[in-house]
Amino acid sequence: MSSVVPQPVVAKLTSAAIFLVVTLNPGPQHEEAVRALCGDLASLLRAVGFRDPDGRLSCIMAFGSGAWDRLFGQPRPRDLHPFREIKGQHHAVSTPGDMLFHIRATRMDLCFELATQIMSRLGDGVATADEVHGFKYFDERDLLGFVDGTENPVDQDAIDAAIIGDEDTAFAGGSYVITQKYLHDLKAWNAVPVEQQENIVGRAKLSDIEQTDAEKAPYAHNVLTNIEKDGKQLQIVRDNMPFGEVGKGEFGTYFIGYARSPDRIEQMLVNMFVGQPPGNYDRLLDFSKAVTGTLFFAPSATFLANV
Repeated sequence: MSSVVPQPVVAKLTSAAIFLVVTLNPGPQHEEAVRALCGDLASLLRAVGFRDPDGRLSCIMAFGSGAWDRLFGQPRPRDLHPFREIKGQHHAVSTPGDMLFHIRATRMDLCFELATQIMSRLGDGVATADEVHGFKYFDERDLLGFVDGTENPVDQDAIDAAIIGDEDTAFAGGSYVITQKYLHDLKAWNAVPVEQQENIVGRAKLSDIEQTDAEKAPYAHNVLTNIEKDGKQLQIVRDNMPFGEVGKGEFGTYFIGYARSPDRIEQMLVNMFVGQPPGNYDRLLDFSKAVTGTLFFAPSATFLANV
């Protein structure tokens, strides 16, 4: 695995991001344009990023199940499949998406310039399914007022959580990524007493200190999203971002989770939407509606360079 370089999945969190999901139009010339971009992405990134070396510009390019078959055929990543919708107490929808570009930097202008260059390269070969411009909100909080991503693994733990190793050697260095765009009903949420909000999330709002296991409600968000196997916690790497349009009254959180297997994220979502046990669902979903749902595979940077 030492010769395989992953994409910057575990890059440090930044203050700006663009999440760009596109669908691939029919036609071999469009597939050719995407394959050409795979090989050129690193040089595009260098060209734009050179304008501000402290800007920490990075981009992850990932592919949906159908697009993988069209672009690369066999072999294919072992666990790659379309996002599975979940119908429980609430609904996790599955929406179209052939490619994801997750662009991060300390400045939005760097993200914007790289997104512009990528889209001009792809031209009429793709249609935009969703585009979200994320920003950091005060001290790492989401628009619900809670600190988001406190439990993210770091350093080697992050690599172990997100990057495929010898379980799928042909795709070592790759990562699965699931995205969901959530819209919040802030008016309803802000009407809930802070103490009850804290029980829903499972941590203190101001201090961000996690409640003790004895204090936590069984439906707390951090109880239902804690996945264990053989007594060991299965972690994922999240880089959620707030977004919003005040004029539209749209406020939300863009969820993006990376893992070496999609199973662990899917299990979290089943726990949230159906409940664990069924009926004991995540009460955050009473105030947050998932309006997109997609699953992608981000191959290693080495794979992209060799396309």
